[in-house]
Amino acid sequence: MDVLSIILLLIALGAGVYVGKTVLGSRPSGVGVQTQTVVEEAKQRADEIIREAKEKAEQILKEAKETAQRVLREAEQKAEKLIREAKEEVEKIKEEVERRKKELKEREESLQAKERHLDRRWEALDRREEELLHRERELKELERSLDSFRAQLREREEELQREKKEVEELKQKELEELQRIARLTIEEARQEILKRVEEEAKRDAVKLMKVIEEDARRKAEFEAKKIIATATQRLSPQIAINYTTTTVELPSNEFKGRIIGREGRNIRTFEILTGVDLIIDDTPDVVTISSFDPLRREMAKEALQRLIADGRIHPARIEEVVDEVKREFDEKIRKIGEETVYELDLHDINPGLYYYIGKLYFRTSYSQNVLLHSKEVAYLAGLMAEELGLDAKLARRAGLLHDIGKAISHELGGSHTDIGVELAKKYGEPDAVINAIKAHHDEEPVRYPEVALVCAADALSAARPGARRETLEAYIKRLEKLEEIVKSFKGVANAYAVQAGREVRVIVNPEEISDEEAYLLSKEIAKKIEEELDFPGQIKVVVIRETRHVEYAR
Repeated sequence: MDVLSIILLLIALGAGVYVGKTVLGSRPSGVGVQTQTVVEEAKQRADEIIREAKEKAEQILKEAKETAQRVLREAEQKAEKLIREAKEEVEKIKEEVERRKKELKEREESLQAKERHLDRRWEALDRREEELLHRERELKELERSLDSFRAQLREREEELQREKKEVEELKQKELEELQRIARLTIEEARQEILKRVEEEAKRDAVKLMKVIEEDARRKAEFEAKKIIATATQRLSPQIAINYTTTTVELPSNEFKGRIIGREGRNIRTFEILTGVDLIIDDTPDVVTISSFDPLRREMAKEALQRLIADGRIHPARIEEVVDEVKREFDEKIRKIGEETVYELDLHDINPGLYYYIGKLYFRTSYSQNVLLHSKEVAYLAGLMAEELGLDAKLARRAGLLHDIGKAISHELGGSHTDIGVELAKKYGEPDAVINAIKAHHDEEPVRYPEVALVCAADALSAARPGARRETLEAYIKRLEKLEEIVKSFKGVANAYAVQAGREVRVIVNPEEISDEEAYLLSKEIAKKIEEELDFPGQIKVVVIRETRHVEYAR
């Protein structure tokens, strides 16, 4: 029984008691016989009232339950309808969002493709503009030369006219003089005069021919020098492509856009940190790394391959990977030197030299890899020593270390033989090795027969490169000299020669150099390069001043 039924029952009981009291109170007190009857009637009346109240309560409860169930069903139906409508609305919203996302992605890809196309067009236009300016300058120079030549011809023509007039006058005078003195006939005098005039004209013609020939020779030499300089400038990138570039394959062409980054941030950060020039052109799935320093190229290649494998390409990640590769490369270089020493069976070489021997792998001399050249010299000297009954191991040792100074000569400056002697003495190499380092460039006499074999082996190994490779060596030295000149200025943190030496990028310390000072620094660097360095064409000086502010949220 619920609470409502109990309440109705209590009401009915109260009503019955009330009715009973009323009936009893209305009867006389003296009537004792009828009292029992009245009480029984009251009880019956109360029971009827209670029964009716129960029935009414049950009916009310039943109706309330039916109403509640009907309301609940209607509420459930409405709720299901609302949930179904909400789900349908959510699905529609999701489909609209997906459609919008797809449209935005397609629009972004289209914009990126158009941006890359515009960049390529701008680069092509810049190159075309440079070529047109160069041709315009050449045409102006030729025009000035032609104007000068025309002026000279006019002067010479006027001079010839004057001389002709003078000759006519002299001819007339001589004719009269001959007729007066020699009593010659007019015909005889004419022949004599013509003979003299012809001789004088021949002499004048020879003089004029010499002047014209000399002028033509001078102009030809000037044009030849200009053509040679232009050819040298155009040849440099071809040599650089053959000897100073490395290619990296990409999983797909979309990685080019990720490597470039938004507004070129990624490629700019990569080039600044590695000191190389990253060339991204229309070649499918290939990126080219350009630098005259093989060590920089190899480190940049390793860093780029790791970034591609990782997939996260942004300035912070690039800086992290480049630092990691630089730390690992020291150990890699030492490992190369150690493997070379064991390959030549020179186990007693001081381990401190392993690092410098390994660095020779990333140096070139007349286009030869210095480590491969040194190994070749070591093998040749060792074989010749064995044939002659000399110390083959000492010959291999001296051959391997004869160019050890080239490992760091570009960093310290100075002769690689002097630096090599210092390294050999520092790590306790025998006197024969020191003698080989100095004697293979005739800086001191040969004191050991094994050293003579090293010199002969060095000449044999170095005899193969030709004149073009000597040109490459001079080209590499010019790039190194270019970086040394730039690094001599105060406030310069680093400098990289790129674009086959036609551009030098200067990284300055923002704490020491302001924006205005950076502008003046570019002028001073350009002036000093013009004074101290011979180069074809022109060199673009780019001064980069970058400020970073780092804070950590904890």
